[in-house]
Amino acid sequence: MNSFVVENRIWDKEETLSRNEMTALQGAKLRETVERVQNVPFYKEAFSEAGITPEKIQTLDDLHRLPFTTKTDLREQYPLRMLAVDRAEVARYHGSSGTTGTPTMVAYTQNDLKVWANLCARFLTGGGLLPKHSVQIAFGYGLFTGGFGLHYGVERVGASVIPAAAGNTPKQVMLMMDMQVDALVCTPSYALTISEFIIQNDIPHNALNLKYAHFGGEPWTEGMRTRIEDEMGILCFNNYGLSEVIGPGVSGECAVRDGMHISEDAFIVECINPDTLEPVPPGEEGELVFTSLCKEAMPIIRYRTRDIASLNPEPCACGRTTVRMSRVTGRSDDMLIIKGVNVYPSQIEQALLRVEGTAPHYLIEVDRPDRTDVATVKVEMTEESFSSSMKEMQELKDKIDRAIQGITGLRMNIELVSPNSLERFVGKAQRVTDHREKT
Repeated sequence: MNSFVVENRIWDKEETLSRNEMTALQGAKLRETVERVQNVPFYKEAFSEAGITPEKIQTLDDLHRLPFTTKTDLREQYPLRMLAVDRAEVARYHGSSGTTGTPTMVAYTQNDLKVWANLCARFLTGGGLLPKHSVQIAFGYGLFTGGFGLHYGVERVGASVIPAAAGNTPKQVMLMMDMQVDALVCTPSYALTISEFIIQNDIPHNALNLKYAHFGGEPWTEGMRTRIEDEMGILCFNNYGLSEVIGPGVSGECAVRDGMHISEDAFIVECINPDTLEPVPPGEEGELVFTSLCKEAMPIIRYRTRDIASLNPEPCACGRTTVRMSRVTGRSDDMLIIKGVNVYPSQIEQALLRVEGTAPHYLIEVDRPDRTDVATVKVEMTEESFSSSMKEMQELKDKIDRAIQGITGLRMNIELVSPNSLERFVGKAQRVTDHREKT
């Protein structure tokens, strides 16, 4: 695939380094990072237990000697025991939501913030953003890194920002029309909510000036991209990041949209088998592991993200030489094991998008009433299918059943629900309720 969906533009030279140049740069930065984390008691102790001294890390090949860092490790060091600098040097704090336990806090020096803005500017430029554009950011502006990361990235490009924050969809659409916004930043699930509002209110495409959208914060499928693009008449670009590593800006799509380019001058990426912890070959799915190379306030070594994706080291038609990552297909800790079969919510979404008459809103409920797993998928119907006959609705359920079985190999109970009856999300969508943990 060599066609460009937007003008092909590259932000800076680090995106086009040769493999030898990149390896040498990463090796030098890794040595600096290993020295820097000697100021962090957690790493000093972990290195000591592993028999590692900074002198033993000389090249990139020595990376495997270093211990992994996990979410649990970060929670145990809450709030700021992972700091590598004095608190007087910290310019800003962010953190995870803490919805599944103790939150994790992250810190940035003034230089960290400059690096972060530049990394976001890279993928925004790759995705068509120009200084003349205006960007509406419909992310939350709290501890969550998404809103601020994209905000400063947009400003770094030279474009203007409309910091609309999350929620209040009627106002979001009003701003888009009144301000003639060029690009939208939000989660893909919230984009669906915006699109739904536009359709329900018969707002024509020409009332909007929207050209692009940059989505992050949650996994989404290629089918979801097609649906949003068709409904809104825009081009959608994928980007990836996580607060523990830096926030958005770890990777993003270019004009080719054939994988997300990882900023390898700022991060070393590995892809491992989550069970054996051994590397998997290029193109094979595994768990992504990141080591930060530029973070001053809170560097991180071999962080296990739990995100499942694959890596492609081949140079891209856009001219960038950095490794590309696939879409995140799920998380190893979000993976459902149903009757012994591994199932990701994204597989259900993929199946539903193949079936006409369903809206892309769903909820997976798993229970074990009699020692046997039972999975129910609640699927929202479109207005047209909701007014269908009982026979047509049964046919729709059968189509959904076959589509899910075709992808997962499992039969699931299909429950059709009325339009707009499932919860809408302005942040990360919650698609699974697993009752087995309570039984």
